[in-house]
Amino acid sequence: MVTSMILDVVLGLLGLYLLFRVLGRPKATLPGPRPLPIIGNFLDMPKEKEWLTFTEWGGRWGPRIWVSVFGQNTLILNSFQDAVDLLEKRSAICSDRPFLAMGDLTGYNHTIGLTPYAEERFRAIRKFYHQLMGTPTSVSKFYPIEEEENRRFLQQLSMNTENLPVHIRKTASAIILRISHGYRVQESNDPFILLADTATDDFSKILTGHFLVNLVPALKYLPDWIPGTGFKQMARSWAATLDDMVELPHAYVKQQMAQGIAEQSLTSRLLEENVDMNPQVEDHIKCAASAVYSAGSETTAATIHAFFKAMILYPEVQRKAQEEIDAVIGDDMLPTCADRDKLPYVHALILELLRWHTVAPCGVPHRVTEDNIFKGYFIPKGTVVITNLWAMAHDPDLYPDPMIFDPSRFLRTPGHEPQRDPRTITFGFGRRICPGRILAETSIFLSCAMTLAVYDISKVEENGKALVPDPEQMTGLVSHPTPFKFTIRPRSKAAVALINGTI
Repeated sequence: MVTSMILDVVLGLLGLYLLFRVLGRPKATLPGPRPLPIIGNFLDMPKEKEWLTFTEWGGRWGPRIWVSVFGQNTLILNSFQDAVDLLEKRSAICSDRPFLAMGDLTGYNHTIGLTPYAEERFRAIRKFYHQLMGTPTSVSKFYPIEEEENRRFLQQLSMNTENLPVHIRKTASAIILRISHGYRVQESNDPFILLADTATDDFSKILTGHFLVNLVPALKYLPDWIPGTGFKQMARSWAATLDDMVELPHAYVKQQMAQGIAEQSLTSRLLEENVDMNPQVEDHIKCAASAVYSAGSETTAATIHAFFKAMILYPEVQRKAQEEIDAVIGDDMLPTCADRDKLPYVHALILELLRWHTVAPCGVPHRVTEDNIFKGYFIPKGTVVITNLWAMAHDPDLYPDPMIFDPSRFLRTPGHEPQRDPRTITFGFGRRICPGRILAETSIFLSCAMTLAVYDISKVEENGKALVPDPEQMTGLVSHPTPFKFTIRPRSKAAVALINGTI
């Protein structure tokens, strides 16, 4: 009886809260799917590959789409120019992140990805990033790490091609963990990689998992014994994982420094430069380093994985890239980071890879902090802005034949101007642009160039028939390519020698 009364009171208060949110907000006139009372467009929101649904909506309602879910207004942008005009030209009021109750319960709202723009810690951490890896010159000091780990990647492929995603993920993590914490990963089941994988997956679920508590934050105050509050136990488990991911690698660096054996890293350098730091500054250092190795390794790995699929689907592109490497580098050396400007076609291939496989199809949402008028429409304070990066990168007005993988679209030739640089899209917009973009692009270039130098990647044949993989990508905040089979072989005896490190 008492439980029933409590539930009635809770549900009544929840109903009043939702009614207030829905009726208390000004109405916008932007087009979009028709909302229902109270729940708004809750039933319209896609559960997977949302970028495709948003692109379809763009064909019906135009590049700017308005939805509202339980009173939360959301603006979906399919147009690159709209994203620039709102998120860059009005970045002072469009650089916040939405408040996510599940992120609050787990601690992820405290990470750099969801830290409110107005907080001092956001500016402090971004300053760290700019100092340590914000320019090509600052990134160049990591070239030896990149090259060493990618040579190891080539050797791993020669020994076992069955676990390509595992090899890619391990290499990306090995590079990032050495850069962020001076840590060398174990051969298998590395605890820091496992932590990063789990935490990144948890973060993706918080943003894309459709938790009702994110839509109705008041639910987080319900007692644990009420049915439907299982998300609270889940949040406690995720919070523990996040805490370990942040604290354990940081403790490792401090221990190594105390023993005088620490490898140079972002963390060790920041600790050395802030000897008399207060706890707040040390918290900023932990947050900056953990974000580098969790988010950076995941996005880089997904992009490199997509490279292998692209080479299977477009063998003529692979051949052209290899011909350029052979002509410029020869067959007795591996490409290095310093060779990038000498390999324009390979560079164009990387740009096309970033565009063709949009690794974060909808980015991370922004939040508007002031009422404003945008292109004649009222955008109220608190509106969440979703950028459909996939739609922008596949806009036929920007990229003719957008589904085709064609690096030549970025090369200047007589009578042809390069198409828009996809880095202006895929790394985000305004003051929330990816701070590790230069490092990520360097990692992708080197891995792809080294692989092309020594390996031929081709389709698998079964029963005399070539298996052609689909070009699709999977649902997720960070989107990986759908599974595919492939064949990989050393290109020559000289390539075998390079792989084995004998020349």
